[in-house]
Amino acid sequence: MEQRTGFYRNFFSIYTALVLQNVVTLSVNLADNMMLGAYSETSLSGVAAVNQIQFVFQQMVMALGEGAVMFCSQYWGKKQTEPMKKIMATAMRAGLFVAAVLFVLVSLFPHQAVGLFTTDGPIIEEGVRYIRTIRFTYLFFAMTQILLASLRSVEVVRIALYLSVTAFFVNCGINYVLIYGRFGAPEMGVLGAAVGTLTARILEWGILVFYVAKREKRLGLRLRDYFRSDRVLAGDYFKVTTPVFLIQSLWGLNTALQTVILGHMTAAAIAANSVASTVFLMVKSTAVGAASTASVLIGKAVGAGDLKEVKAYAKRLQRMFLVIGILSGILLFFIRIPILSLYDLSPETKKMADTFLIILSVVCVGMSYQMPTNNGIIRGGGHAGFVVKMDLISIWGIVLPLSFFMAFVVKASPVAVVCCLNADQIFKCVPAFLEVNYGNWVRKLTRE
Repeated sequence: MEQRTGFYRNFFSIYTALVLQNVVTLSVNLADNMMLGAYSETSLSGVAAVNQIQFVFQQMVMALGEGAVMFCSQYWGKKQTEPMKKIMATAMRAGLFVAAVLFVLVSLFPHQAVGLFTTDGPIIEEGVRYIRTIRFTYLFFAMTQILLASLRSVEVVRIALYLSVTAFFVNCGINYVLIYGRFGAPEMGVLGAAVGTLTARILEWGILVFYVAKREKRLGLRLRDYFRSDRVLAGDYFKVTTPVFLIQSLWGLNTALQTVILGHMTAAAIAANSVASTVFLMVKSTAVGAASTASVLIGKAVGAGDLKEVKAYAKRLQRMFLVIGILSGILLFFIRIPILSLYDLSPETKKMADTFLIILSVVCVGMSYQMPTNNGIIRGGGHAGFVVKMDLISIWGIVLPLSFFMAFVVKASPVAVVCCLNADQIFKCVPAFLEVNYGNWVRKLTRE
């Protein structure tokens, strides 16, 4: 009983901080959307299109961080920190490379990048204005996320929450002043939103670097650690992380393609999807936080070599995921009306966004079980290959072909298409349940 109480205490101390951090981080996007929605629906749609590029990039960087956490949490279970530093150095270099490549691409082809998500000329122009400034956030975001992953692997998570709260207030303050031109400042519209986000990202990075250099004691990271390399550990890292990176990138691309599909249907659909997706992502933080927490706890237990404890954790966590999913679905259903009332949208757009959110409140229940089970327990236990195969089949073999068919051949309504786009969150529960309870998913990734 004492051991079980300790498990729950440890889980919720990490989980609460991660969920709050995710909610606050996404609140920055929600604030952008609400302020821009009140300013101009065209501006809102332009930023929504650019945010799809941001989302794919963020999934790539977070995959590099999660791959490092898979390894480092197992080394943390063995109390070996030197290999962790070398793995984190490899992850940092990979993250900076991805950020630099994207920066170059959107700098050279801004109109083409935004044009992937909409054919509306004014929306593309607004998106281009936004992306010319927001591209400078890429390097800062990559460094921040890899550093936070290194801290998460040793169960240090509260700093991420404090950073997100700081970024939220800085971003909202600058947005209010620059989007509308308050207090004598120029009225900058989408450019004001971009400046707010860039300032917040730089501030996040600066505070985190100071914290790691002066306060963090568990890993003892120093600048010189990022210039060290180990070919063997780097090979281990990329062998396991490459499939995770691939599937997270494809999942981000899948989410972006949802905007492509809906954006080529009606003007109202892209704005409604932007609003609904932002609200849904906030509630989805409960599942994302559960997955990240489970990954650390399961990885640590695998590293410690206690297989019986790993299996007990898996069963306990699944029950918690179901409760979290039901509560999250209920929450999303009831908050949708007061949140939508904050937006200045046309009646057609608001009604469509409301319908999308009702669908997503049901989707939330299945997602809150399958995502933490797959990405937290199974992938955290070292078996990333299972998650990769399942996502490839479900998303690229079923969901996207079906959604394209419904949208462009059948000419179904945006509501029907949204149902198709999110169907995998329900049917992936079955293979996740079978694998975690009857499969062999525990993989020891560390070296002696």
